[in-house]
Amino acid sequence: MPQILVTNDDGYRSEGIHALAEALKPLGDVTVVAPMDESSAIGHALTLKRPLRLELMREGVYAVDGTPTDCVNMAVTHVLKRLPDMVVSGINKGWNLGDDVTYSGTVAGALEGALLGVPGIAVSLQSTKAAWDFSFAAEAAATMAAQMFRRPLPMWTFLNINLPTGKPKGFRVTVQAKRNHITEISERHDPKGRAYYWIEEGQDEWAPHDRSDYQAVRDGYVSVTPLHPDLTAHQALPAVEELCLASGAEVR
Repeated sequence: MPQILVTNDDGYRSEGIHALAEALKPLGDVTVVAPMDESSAIGHALTLKRPLRLELMREGVYAVDGTPTDCVNMAVTHVLKRLPDMVVSGINKGWNLGDDVTYSGTVAGALEGALLGVPGIAVSLQSTKAAWDFSFAAEAAATMAAQMFRRPLPMWTFLNINLPTGKPKGFRVTVQAKRNHITEISERHDPKGRAYYWIEEGQDEWAPHDRSDYQAVRDGYVSVTPLHPDLTAHQALPAVEELCLASGAEVR
């Protein structure tokens, strides 16, 4: 059976990761390797300046005192001792839409799989003040995973899946949304008068786009966005060549 690695950035205790693992079990042998503690918004960080601890929490569930990227690499080298057949990351408590994918530890787990040549899925669910229901997100992830085993995507491609709360209307293939995002940092002072800072959301307006991931989830659909690690702005290559030529540099 296929070997499926499940990770997240909310930590191994999160209900979302276990709902996801259960939904994937009919598809293969599932192993959970996730951060010891919550590691949201940590992006694709790799721990290099301290040792890591790996603990078996219960059968098939391991915890690493590091990042989601650490977890994938620890799983490959010391738990599975081989590349898995798929990496599935989530279910995140909160969307990872648009340029949030660059900050997301959930997306980073699937991205690390892609860098290793392994198909991957990141799955995130809309935030809610009510009780979390991961069932639809887990089902959507398992559905796409099953199809990816039957119809493999191009090498180094992974899926970023986002869902609204409740039962979705269906699936939409989407692109990353764009937004006017301005971060605010507020300064405060402790009882000794020393300054400390909180990073907060400032202006955050999503640009209209009929095929964006943001619009899909707002309309009640599962958003499925194909991503890849290649950050090259291919459409800008001619413009950069002109810049180099204008500077007198030789362009090859």
